[in-house]
Amino acid sequence: MFSSIISPELLILAMLIGVLSGFVKGVVGFAMPTIFISGLSTFLSPELALAGLILPTVATNGIQALRQGARAAWTSLTHYKLFLGVGAVMLVLSAQLVTMIPSNILYLAIGLPVAGFTAVQLLGWNPTLARRNGGIEAAVGAFAGFVAGLSGIWGPPTVLYLTAVNTPKQEQMRVQGVVFGLGAVMLLAAHLQSGVLRAETLPFSAILIPPALVGIWLGFKVQDRIDQATFRKVTSWVLLLAGLNLIRRGLMG
Repeated sequence: MFSSIISPELLILAMLIGVLSGFVKGVVGFAMPTIFISGLSTFLSPELALAGLILPTVATNGIQALRQGARAAWTSLTHYKLFLGVGAVMLVLSAQLVTMIPSNILYLAIGLPVAGFTAVQLLGWNPTLARRNGGIEAAVGAFAGFVAGLSGIWGPPTVLYLTAVNTPKQEQMRVQGVVFGLGAVMLLAAHLQSGVLRAETLPFSAILIPPALVGIWLGFKVQDRIDQATFRKVTSWVLLLAGLNLIRRGLMG
């Protein structure tokens, strides 16, 4: 079925990357696209790597968002409606600028502050907001949506904000699932139109769903066993690695 686009050996490797990316997502709730793209693009074309991650990302975000049930997911959706609404508007607007801003500049603009902020957090400085603030939430949502429209990356700004307001572990996982799930659905729709997802690539993306589900199930097992402080620390380490990876992509052009 896949012989025209990928060999059996590379398909097995892609499935192992799916398990790894699902595992990390199950533990901290994000970073699946980063791991998928970084891993798959080492031996596949960027277009095929992008196609491969789309359906697993939609599936795992749905599971993450609905893990405590549809009512809890709806509560999170309404609780963060300002963040989501502003972010969605900015995503649509910034998508029109995608050909005007060099991607390497964008990667550096996201990666440098994320890596720097999380590095000082890991060194012991942990700035927090005593409570949620509508203006700050709207500003972060606007920034997250802006960079998502240009690069497909929601994660770092969203996770930094949720961490700063001391969101409880379970709720943070659920909110990230809702936010990233909506973004993944928009990504799916966009690339059905763009041709990235087509008759040849859809089966490849679909076959990566089960490995990603195995990975997220294993990750949930770990995440359930760690406390809030450990969850925050692990999240910071993953954010730091994500930021450094964005800097790498920016420097490599």
